[in-house]
Amino acid sequence: MFSSLKEKTGSEKLQHPVMILVLVAAAVLLGLIIAKGGFIVAIALLGLFPVIIYFNRFLNDPRVGIYTVIILGFIAIGLTRYIRNVPFGLTVDGFLVLTYVAVFFRYFYEKVKWSQINRDLVFLGLIWFGFSVLQLFNPEALSRTAWFYAMRGLSLYMLLLIPLALLTFNRLRYLYIFLYIWGIFSILGTLKGLQQLYIGPDSAEQFWLDTVGAVTHILFGELRVFSFFSDAGQFGAAQGAAGVVGLLTAFSIKGSHNKIFFLIMGISGLWGMMISGTRGAMIVPMIGGITFILLRKNFRALIIGGVLLSLIYAFFAYTYIGEGNAQVRRMRTAFRPTEDESYIVRLENRRILGGYLASKPFGGGIGSAGDWGKRFSPNGFLSQIATDSWYVQIWAEQGIVGLIIHLFILSYILIKGSYIIMFRLKEPELRSIVGALMAGFTGIMGASYGNGVLGQMPTGILIYVSWSLIFMSQQLDREYTYLVSKGLDPWSIKNKT
Repeated sequence: MFSSLKEKTGSEKLQHPVMILVLVAAAVLLGLIIAKGGFIVAIALLGLFPVIIYFNRFLNDPRVGIYTVIILGFIAIGLTRYIRNVPFGLTVDGFLVLTYVAVFFRYFYEKVKWSQINRDLVFLGLIWFGFSVLQLFNPEALSRTAWFYAMRGLSLYMLLLIPLALLTFNRLRYLYIFLYIWGIFSILGTLKGLQQLYIGPDSAEQFWLDTVGAVTHILFGELRVFSFFSDAGQFGAAQGAAGVVGLLTAFSIKGSHNKIFFLIMGISGLWGMMISGTRGAMIVPMIGGITFILLRKNFRALIIGGVLLSLIYAFFAYTYIGEGNAQVRRMRTAFRPTEDESYIVRLENRRILGGYLASKPFGGGIGSAGDWGKRFSPNGFLSQIATDSWYVQIWAEQGIVGLIIHLFILSYILIKGSYIIMFRLKEPELRSIVGALMAGFTGIMGASYGNGVLGQMPTGILIYVSWSLIFMSQQLDREYTYLVSKGLDPWSIKNKT
């Protein structure tokens, strides 16, 4: 009887007496549950259906997990302002683990192409995570709990996300979808930021400002816009990268609707960067622009870009145009460091750290500095000194040895990725789009000197996926050539190559 069900269509199966009996029993059971629980239970049961559909798609297509992680990277921290005392940041970890479970079930009866992850990028992630694990035995560390929380953004997400992206994002359509998800949430981020600036924070955001955020986000009576990101520094840097990637992609990709979308992404990204009041974010489009020009190997573009960057520098460093605007006024201080008291304080903090770390080549332990240090070891020396910079925080927590390893990894990715883009990719359109991803990464590298942005959400997640796409771009290049030779649109999500 049951074997006959396997040979019939879905509608025919529903007509079978056994299926009718199951449906009637389910209807009766649901009716009893709703009768006992009332309206709220009925709504909850209705809500189960989209959840079931979502997890069905999740288990059948692990890429849904990566999409979810990217989206959570944008909104998870912001959600904690509305639903307090819930660690939404840990949901990223949960979905990364679930995505590995989905990969296991999806490819249970298929041969997995493990060669996709047999790359130096994965080995770099293993080295960096391995060094983080060794930090558990650092005698200077004051809290192992702080290590657990801090190492996630520092090295765990890199270790987990890169192999997943290499294994499942190995087609052009996934690069396309990734860029669109990035663009949509960057545009929404700027719209939310404009609401905060011109209408005012909502009640949950105002509560956050009144309790912990005002110290760093209300300066001289002016709001530093933070949107639904963790803080204004992260918002500014992430939007600066979105501006770079969006504009460069708009000038590179084919299709009027694509150009319009990425142009909106680019403009809104730079607009969001401006209203954040984050001075360090200014370096993202500057370094990103220089990187892209160099990758293009275009001497004329190099001259024009150099002139434009010089004009931008002169505008902020040597003029007072726009001084009445709070955002322009604040960003101008980044070009006049000798007049900026906070910059002088940062230099003094680094001098103090230099003396403290002189005899500690492995630092004070992961999670001993910054916010985690204040939370788990508030009496520790490093928790009393503001690190500000991503690189300074690594230096403080993992010492000069950790900083050298980290800078080597970033430099290796930059050099090899640039080599692939400049000398290995044949298709100009794809080379420019992948070059835009590299420009976003180098811009974030620059911004990380002044702010701890690289390991935070969503920037870290976006950068790790970008690295994966850059390192397998030669494979994407071959697919692009094949699709064009068949007269197909390389950016169509319907392609099944």
